[in-house]
Amino acid sequence: MSTAPLIPYRPDLAVGRDAQVLHRAASAKFSDWLEHTRPAGGCARPIRLTGTIAAVDRNTGRITGQLHTDELPDRMLYKACGNRRESVCPDCAWVYQGDAYQVVCRGLTGGKGVPTSVGRHPVVFATFTAPSFGPVHHRHVPRHTCRNRQRCDCRPAPCRARSNAGTCPHGQPAACFARHDADDPRLGQPLCLGCYDHAHQVVWNYFSGELWRRTKQAADRHLAATCRRRGIPKVGIVTASGKVRWVPPVRVSHGKVAEMQRRAAVHFHVLLRLDGVDPEDPDALVPPPAGITADDLEDAVRDAASRITVTTPAHPDRPQGWLVAWGEQIDVRRINAAGGELTDGKVAAYLAKYATKATEATGHSSARLNPATIDDYADPEGDHVARLIDACWHLGRATHTDMASGAAPADDRQGGLDAKPNIYAGLRRWAHMLGFGGHFLTKARRYSVTFRLLRDTRATYRREEDDEPADTLTIGTLTYIGSGWLTEGDALLANTAARQRRESRRIGREELAHEAWLTGAAA
Repeated sequence: MSTAPLIPYRPDLAVGRDAQVLHRAASAKFSDWLEHTRPAGGCARPIRLTGTIAAVDRNTGRITGQLHTDELPDRMLYKACGNRRESVCPDCAWVYQGDAYQVVCRGLTGGKGVPTSVGRHPVVFATFTAPSFGPVHHRHVPRHTCRNRQRCDCRPAPCRARSNAGTCPHGQPAACFARHDADDPRLGQPLCLGCYDHAHQVVWNYFSGELWRRTKQAADRHLAATCRRRGIPKVGIVTASGKVRWVPPVRVSHGKVAEMQRRAAVHFHVLLRLDGVDPEDPDALVPPPAGITADDLEDAVRDAASRITVTTPAHPDRPQGWLVAWGEQIDVRRINAAGGELTDGKVAAYLAKYATKATEATGHSSARLNPATIDDYADPEGDHVARLIDACWHLGRATHTDMASGAAPADDRQGGLDAKPNIYAGLRRWAHMLGFGGHFLTKARRYSVTFRLLRDTRATYRREEDDEPADTLTIGTLTYIGSGWLTEGDALLANTAARQRRESRRIGREELAHEAWLTGAAA
């Protein structure tokens, strides 16, 4: 029985995805190509690199081996893009979401280097929302009868039922009697685009990170004052110079995720954990003093959220600046409370899910905007998102220069901000994010493990899985040559193989768990 001969792969010879798949599968060393692309398998737009890869002895520094990418399949190296956004690369976002879950969960339960005693520290889960910038369509269910909120089909209340609302100055109805479905495209849209304060909203998004920083400081000060009133003394820490620095006996460690609402205003979900201070080891995670409880932590968060504001510098469009403060809907809940719905796992999964999102909830998604592309998205007479982007670009014009740094502005004594010349220019830099320029997942240094530790652990596991010597260091001198797979057929083959490997791992984990359950039941 004869077989078709293997042929060299020539992507220019195949037209169409099906033909590309057949041509690649019939090419010489197809199995080698699949193994070569395994690290980037599943990635939507892998990074293509060319150059030299050297193996170096860790002990002597001697090069023990060298390989040029010309010797590899396709004469290049594939690397996963690592993008956290699910809308850009679902596979890389899946990996990031898993890491985010570990970062959040380890700060609640311990593990991976975090002591398990943190599971007994007081913890609250707080949600900080933006204030109103104008009435929008919303969906409110006054009484839930469903068992699963993610599949809620309960009857909502009328959106904005007003018997004597009349019309706004622009002639639009100031009331809405519709009972919006969960997927209604009108949700989050202003009742009147002309009345809505788009400029204030993008400024709020832009300075929300500074507002959170001050809120965290205020909560720390509130707890320090509580300790003083109850006679809990400060803790003396010996610095490197031999001097003693006196600090409060408690501190708050946090993990924070930003979520973009449908109205395009960002809000924050924050886990705040109360820790003590060990004078012998300041970096150690120890429980707080017995006189400070979760009630005090909750009071500190609510007090800080109600008092802290930021006044932005003067702008030609608003000489008095804008007031940046939290909205009225501040929710603070306990974790693992008796009879409560919030558990460690649920909260960690919830925050990890939103860590892979950006502005998709608003219907907008784009790369960073510039003068050549801004007109495709910004329109002062357009829809809600187009007006927000236009507001970012318009407000950033006054002092617009290249703002390479996204550092937080400095404080002044009146609770405002120093009028740095580039303070509003950053709005143009973050116009594609509707003004928000912060990270979507941040944490305090002491809260939990780092993403770097998780990635290094995964890389070490893969080296051991591939039987690479432990005393060998791989160093690449590589140059970027492009992004994406060479053909649609290559993308289909590599991503299909990646899905099959993930499914095999999932089945293997389930079988191991079942065997462990059977062993425990038999014992």
